Amino acid sequence: MPEIEVVRIYDHNQPDGYRILVDRLWPRGMSKVRAHLDKWDKEIGPSTDLRKWFNHEDDKYPTFKEKYFKELDKNSYTKEFITDVKNHLTNENVLFLYGAKNKKCNQAVALKEYVLNHLN
Repeated sequence: MPEIEVVRIYDHNQPDGYRILVDRLWPRGMSKVRAHLDKWDKEIGPSTDLRKWFNHEDDKYPTFKEKYFKELDKNSYTKEFITDVKNHLTNENVLFLYGAKNKKCNQAVALKEYVLNHLN
């Protein structure tokens, strides 16, 4: 069964699937050719203010996630994003690509949790 996978865009061995960059900013040093994206959904990323406040600090992650989920609830694009992910999950894995160094506490991990809770 296809699933959502969270993958750092800089990692070499990446699984196959529908590739969505979920960062609001383009990853430093990554060419568009090398990124090999199917879609760049910058609208689904956290706001600039929230991203700057979080600054990828592990101790802020629970609060960041809470605030990010509230942003997603208010974002008019979220429903369309979830529908797109759901449609692709019928045939293939969906990869949420991100650029952060922290693989456990980042917006892509939070977004996966949010989407999985809203797929029904």
